[in-house]
Amino acid sequence: MADCINCGGYTKFNGAFCYSCFKKEEKKDEITVIEKEPKKNKIKSQTKDNPWISGVIKGRIAETIVEELFRSLGFQVFSYGMENSIPGIKDLLKGVRGDVSKNIRQMPDFVVFKDNEAHFIEVKYRASGELKLNDIEKYGDYPFENALFVLITRKHIKCISYLELKAGKEITSTCKSYLGNRKEFDTDKDLIIDYCKYAVKFFENV
Repeated sequence: MADCINCGGYTKFNGAFCYSCFKKEEKKDEITVIEKEPKKNKIKSQTKDNPWISGVIKGRIAETIVEELFRSLGFQVFSYGMENSIPGIKDLLKGVRGDVSKNIRQMPDFVVFKDNEAHFIEVKYRASGELKLNDIEKYGDYPFENALFVLITRKHIKCISYLELKAGKEITSTCKSYLGNRKEFDTDKDLIIDYCKYAVKFFENV
């Protein structure tokens, strides 16, 4: 009778394991194989921040804050920009030059209406808190002379007209061109301050 080389129990063949020891050794081999399997290197994400996408997102957030602010102030707010007024036109204008295409690209974001008065509103976000004529006229003269530019910064909501920019004025980080001081609007300064807090919340870390 052959003995198991491990426990001395019965086995069919000399120099072999019994059935129980054979199973134990089989499991050990499986564990060893698993442990020796090379670790897979994690693929690090190569995704980098896209400044254009980041700018678009910031611009959309700024537009939403201004839109909801004017609604809260009792204005009717109508989306007016290029994509809202002429859906799909952006792709058609690629490579197209001329005054018409330029004017379409420069269409203000909103028209706000209250007390039988309407205003063009163009929304801008600037982390620097500055807005100059050169920022507006990168593509030539701005065609909407009656437009008002509402600037969202990390701390304030300011406003300046195109005509004021044309006359040499500008918004700086320290100027007091606050939206609440505009004579065009019967504004609620406390409500504007609340919306400034929203702006701070969204933009303080970007």
